[in-house]
Amino acid sequence: MWFCKKEEAVRYINQLGVCGRPFVFAIDYKQQSVWVAEPETVNPDELLYDLNGFTNVVPGSVPDSDKPVEWKAMPVSLDSYTASFQIVADHIHAGNSYLVNLTCATPVETNLTLKEVFYRSRAPYRLWMKDRFVVFSPEIFVRIDNGFIYSYPMKGTIDASLPDARERILADKKEEAEHATIVDLIRNDLSRVASEVVVTRFRYIDELQTNKGNLLQVSSEIRGKLADDWTTFLGTLLFCLLPAGSITGAPKKKTMEVIAEAETYERGFYTGVMGYFDGRKLDSAVMIRFLEQQGEQFYFKVAAELLPKATYRANTTK
Repeated sequence: MWFCKKEEAVRYINQLGVCGRPFVFAIDYKQQSVWVAEPETVNPDELLYDLNGFTNVVPGSVPDSDKPVEWKAMPVSLDSYTASFQIVADHIHAGNSYLVNLTCATPVETNLTLKEVFYRSRAPYRLWMKDRFVVFSPEIFVRIDNGFIYSYPMKGTIDASLPDARERILADKKEEAEHATIVDLIRNDLSRVASEVVVTRFRYIDELQTNKGNLLQVSSEIRGKLADDWTTFLGTLLFCLLPAGSITGAPKKKTMEVIAEAETYERGFYTGVMGYFDGRKLDSAVMIRFLEQQGEQFYFKVAAELLPKATYRANTTK
């Protein structure tokens, strides 16, 4: 597998866009390691992808397995997480950020291989990289179709089985504040590459399937109009939007500095983006729901949103 730096990836993706040649890609959080490949060059023994139906999984090759799943998580210590939390809290109280996506790596023990997780997972965007990681994400990063770019930030989750779950999640002031903040951030991001940027749907609900039951997930749709020649600078456009606002916070640049100070590990490809270009349109996802392998140890990477109480308390008076 071939990995490159940001500058080389931008040039290569621009070239592929000019020629209208399909490609698949994965970009790490810091944009320091980028994998880009034309579909016919991808070895399925090294990498499998199923990106909203664009896939190299051979029909009928999915193994059947009724093996019971063993899964034991060993969360980071309270002291360690508290230290990271306090760094973020101090910055929020100082006014340096008003929304931070704080993540950590949770050691897990499982009887599944990364490849088995890929086959068993149910998500619109999946990718397995041999001996490195598997990701099964429900979160769209951006889509480009017919000259328009779309983003669908997801903020707000609740157990679908709870009484009045739909009404409860939409009435939750903290969730509403988080969602509004990210929608505004993504709207500003899209304005860097597109015109006529508008929020076409605000806080609609999708239902997601998980191995522990269904979840309700709140999303919004934001749309902008691209220049007619957008395929000629596709790489430039894509990297201009990175990293995704939903997994950093606001304001993005300063919040990334807060994250670097508070987090005690390297995210790697976790919270990066993956996707494909079919020669006419692009579809991509944020790399969440992420299991990484380091030697014999697996780590499931997770996140929490932190924001000032005043942000959502203020909304209760509206």
